[in-house]
Amino acid sequence: MSGKRPASHSLLTRGFISLIGEEKRQSVTIPLFAILLSLLAGAIVILFFGKNPFTAAVSFLQGSGILPKAGYAAKKSMLTDLMSMINALTPMIFAALAVAVALKTGLFNIGISGQMLAAGFIATITAGYSALPAYIAMPLVLIIGLVCGGAVGAFMGWLKHRFNINEVVASIMLNYIFQYIVSFFINSYYVNSISRQSQPVAAASRLTLVDVPAFGLKMDIPLGFILTIPAALLALFLLNRTRLGYELRVVGLNKRAAKYAGVNVGKSVVTAMAISGALAGLAGVTLYLGYYNSIQPRVLSSVGFDSIAVCLLGNAHPAGILFSSLLITIISKGGNYMSAVMGVPQEIAEVITGLILLFSACGAYIRFRAAQARETPADSISRRRDGAHERRQTE
Repeated sequence: MSGKRPASHSLLTRGFISLIGEEKRQSVTIPLFAILLSLLAGAIVILFFGKNPFTAAVSFLQGSGILPKAGYAAKKSMLTDLMSMINALTPMIFAALAVAVALKTGLFNIGISGQMLAAGFIATITAGYSALPAYIAMPLVLIIGLVCGGAVGAFMGWLKHRFNINEVVASIMLNYIFQYIVSFFINSYYVNSISRQSQPVAAASRLTLVDVPAFGLKMDIPLGFILTIPAALLALFLLNRTRLGYELRVVGLNKRAAKYAGVNVGKSVVTAMAISGALAGLAGVTLYLGYYNSIQPRVLSSVGFDSIAVCLLGNAHPAGILFSSLLITIISKGGNYMSAVMGVPQEIAEVITGLILLFSACGAYIRFRAAQARETPADSISRRRDGAHERRQTE
């Protein structure tokens, strides 16, 4: 046997490489490729229900306020739907940025939902139920969210540094701890007898202005959205333009090399988790004291878990996260309308989100295969020789 690849295989390989482009462009092309694959898979799922995927796509956009619906109730329009979607988008952006900061340091903060719940609950019972005026209560809510989320994140980082407890395990355990502790206090002291959720916060403390009359409509205005773009820019500046960001990225790439270069690895781990937790705290207060205005006992928000898909889809880059957050929120927010119009289960939206997560997680593998396909025989021999040399040094 000659060992040569079939011509058709080489043609497919060249076509795939030209599709995703050079390495510099892959941070954009691979997420787009993942989105395309996930949408195609979602279309197949919808076809199984005997429905038209193009009609479903239009319904998603109509339900999220991107396209107009056939009809609206009084005081409602496409603009009110759009503002409601932005209200849901706000905590998603903060949560995805929280995941990204941890990932850049080689950490996986799967406890975003627990940190959101802890920050939201503390902010609710302190500032949310107070009689403070809005100009004091709203900034106080944000500060409490930052501090509480940052404290929980720093605690997880300290456990990782001091006792080498895996942050995934610590995150999951703390999720359960916060879930049941908050549930106990809500059911014991703060429950609403009608909704069976926590009592709604005072209007002066809520980060979403509700039913604001404008243009003959009544719409919700998410004040927290004003902070999303600055938060993304600040995260980008921190990671790419500061010494702290450089140290965090070096620790994420190779802890041993970072320690050899004089970086305090333990401090970097705690700092990264504190920043991640602070962003998760912002997500919590904008969700529970903004979008929802209450907390449901014994329930962890899906935003904290969906944010992982958002972060991976955005390549853990703040700019990419803004666009991927918008896509996931459109799917999530438009799912209700799509389900009502087409008569398919609402869980289809969650299936599509899960498919996006699945294909996004394959991004590193796609990048590896593309680099492997570009290798010349000499490059391949050199790479194997270097790998063998590194193994001998390790031994």
